Amino acid sequence: MIRVVAAGTVACTLACGGPSAAARGEGPAAGASSQTSSAAEPVRPADSLVASTPAGVQLWFTLARPDSGPDGRCIARAVEIREGGARRPVPLLYTTTAPEIIDDTTARAWLDNHCQRGDRYRISLRSGRPVRERP
Repeated sequence: MIRVVAAGTVACTLACGGPSAAARGEGPAAGASSQTSSAAEPVRPADSLVASTPAGVQLWFTLARPDSGPDGRCIARAVEIREGGARRPVPLLYTTTAPEIIDDTTARAWLDNHCQRGDRYRISLRSGRPVRERP
């Protein structure tokens, strides 16, 4: 049984191009993060509290996606409403600016596309539903 495991380890090592740079003592130490190629999965930003009401309803930035526009690159964030243990994602609204609280039941956020501010939306803090504001 030991020979099978050893043979499998050798086969995997050879198929994968030999020991990793970290195993050979080259490159960053084990556990250190690095971005060595553009093909590497991007680092996801941590959830961030961006606004809260006096009643304790909180708006958080959660998911993130890279975007680019005429002025360069940006990270657009999704918005989530948290109240107690409940979490309500705001569907299809990615923004680069923090939403603002209007009152105890409503917030406002701007939809961003290609790193540029677009339409303004009112968000129900009860349901999470965004509704576009008319100019």
